[in-house]
Parts: sequence; structure tokens; C-alpha cells
Amino acid sequence: MTASAYIVAALRTAGGRRNGALKDWHPADLAAEILDALVDRSGIDPSAIEDVIMGCVSQVGEQSFHVGRNAVLASHLPQSVPAVTIDRQCGSSQQAIQFAAQAVMSGTQDVVIASGVESMTRVPMGSPVALAADAGIGTGPFSKRIRDRFGVPGFSQFVGAEMIAEKYGFGREQLDAFALESHRKAADATEGGAFVEEIVPIRIVDADGRETLHVKDEGIRYDATAEAMASVKTLQEGGNITAANASQICDGASGVLVVSERALRDHGLVPIARIVNLTVTGGDPVVMLEEVIPATRRALERAGTGIDRIDLYEVNEAFAPVPLAWLQAIGADPDRLNVNGGAIALGHPLGASGTKLMATLVHALRARGKKYGLQTMCEGGGLANVTIVEAC
Repeated sequence: MTASAYIVAALRTAGGRRNGALKDWHPADLAAEILDALVDRSGIDPSAIEDVIMGCVSQVGEQSFHVGRNAVLASHLPQSVPAVTIDRQCGSSQQAIQFAAQAVMSGTQDVVIASGVESMTRVPMGSPVALAADAGIGTGPFSKRIRDRFGVPGFSQFVGAEMIAEKYGFGREQLDAFALESHRKAADATEGGAFVEEIVPIRIVDADGRETLHVKDEGIRYDATAEAMASVKTLQEGGNITAANASQICDGASGVLVVSERALRDHGLVPIARIVNLTVTGGDPVVMLEEVIPATRRALERAGTGIDRIDLYEVNEAFAPVPLAWLQAIGADPDRLNVNGGAIALGHPLGASGTKLMATLVHALRARGKKYGLQTMCEGGGLANVTIVEAC
């Protein structure tokens, strides 16, 4: 029988807008806050942590030179705790969960932190490519061989999102309506205290030198309207994708503590979820963002279940067409999707989004007395991760 992996703590920072509340936090320090909070919340001896797996996409500048290890050094964890930094694009910290679970399920390790961080203010999206181009280094990440194989000059998530909207027949009005609902759900969740258990308060200092706690996602538009959505210009002429129906640039960190059954017993830990299935697939790098659909089908098949038995789903709102296409193709219930809002309202801090969504999913399941949750993330290069969990 395959050993099980359990989540005993799942936490995140509240999202910070670009140049917003978290702009003064070095990403290593921000990630360290999550590491410390996971230890504090679980009550485990920090020396029992056997590894930290940290997702981060833009590994340059303040996020370079191994931000995972630097986060450990900035935390209260002993320096004997190792770390590794990984990049599976937007699914980086979801992959961190899967690597952590694989380590636990294999018996290699018993206590692993899966985490992620991205300061999109201090390390803007695309920085590694832009800095190399500015320095005249190389020809970019896509070699001539790759470009010739796929017949494109490069790969764009914006183009992929437009292709999905066209393929599935989603017009601007549908995309904006979905985005508006994301803000409304996120606003209701915030006002109803749905995020209190998962958010780690972060100390910030305002322009007047007053210290406060950052505990609410900054990107939520409580006054959002269909008319305001419709006024935003499309990102390409004749297209349907706008900044209003796409995920928000965001600063943030998140993490989950993954342990074995032996660790539960030895350390007196209380599980909040059990990991049921780990799936990752690769597909078309041009359309790119559609891979969540075949990945979900494979995950459900491997788990021996159907979408009707999944109580809640978190499908990352990179762009509105992605979760809408997923709903249509999978035949899923819209009322179970992103019940507390998604990245359109709450932000998408790239490398931190995987464990961020998991924190939201696990706490939402437990708050509603539900059992099974599914999380999936579209990723650059035509990749997708799916993780299925059972709330405890």
C-alpha cells in the first residue's frame, strides 16, 4: 500500500498590489514569514523540517542566488534545514507540493515544507529575459530550433488566452462577467472572514511611518461593475482579453507543511488534509493554457473518480477563458469553482500561486464541511499540474 502524505498547515500572505502594501518587503524575508508561521501554526520543532521546496518564477535580482535557501536563512529555522528553489512557471509552488508529497510518500523524508514567493514589484515579470536582452546576452529562451518546430517567433500567454476564447466561443461580455463575479466572490469572502485562517499578518509601515498589519488582499475591487469592466481596452486589437479579465500582478508568499503518517504520530500533529492524487502533464506550447483540461481528465482517471465527486475546485484565473473552458470541457459545476474568488480579484503572485491556492482550497473545504478538492494551474510552455486532496 502506498504511504500517505498529509497537510498539517497551509498559509499565505494577503496579496499586495504592484507598488502596494508589500513593496518594501524583500522576497526572501517575505517567504521567511511564511516558513516561521507554518512552524508556529503546526507546533512542530523547527529542527524536524527536512527540506524546504520553494517555487519562484523570476529568479533574478532579489530572487536570485537561491531564494529558497535565503528564505530559510532569513527565518527562525536552523541553518541545518536545506532548501531548493524550483521553476515550473505559474505552477512552481504547486509542483513544490507534489515534490514534497512524493518525498513523504516514498519514505525518503517525513517533514517537508512546500512554498513559493514572488515579489512582482521588486522583480517584475519577465526580468530574467529583459535583463539579458538589455545586456546583449544571448538570443532569448526560445532557440531557432524551437521556433522552427512550432512555426512561431515565440510563445505568448496572451495569445494563448485569445486562442482559447476563440476556440470555446467566449466573447468579451462573458469574460468580463466572469471577472466581475471573481471580485464579488472575493469581496464576500473577505467581508465574511473566509480568509482569516489562511492569511499570515505582515507588518507594514505606511507613508506616515505608522505600523499596521497587512491582512486583506489589495486587488479586490469592491465597487467593480460591468460598465467599468467594459471600459478597459483589450490587450490586442480585435481581441477579448483585457487587464480586467486577466489575473492581477501581485506580491506574495505562501506555503504548506507536508508530513508522513509517522510524523503525525511522532510530533503529535493534526492533519487538515490528505493528498490523494498528483498529476502533471505537458501539451501544446502555443495555445499553452489549455493543458489544465487533459491534465484534469488524467488526474480524475488515476484517482478513480469523477468530477461530480469533487466538492470544490480551484482553477487558476490566469485569464478568464481558462477556467471557463475548463468548466465547459470537464462538465464541472460552476458553483463549486473558485468559491472565494480567484486570481482576477486576489492576484497571481506567479511562483507563490500554487501553495496560495492550496491554502484557500483546504480552508474552504473545511469551512464548508466538504471532503474532496481539486486544484489545477495552467503554466508557461503548455504544462499543467493537478492536485486532489481530501479534507480531514
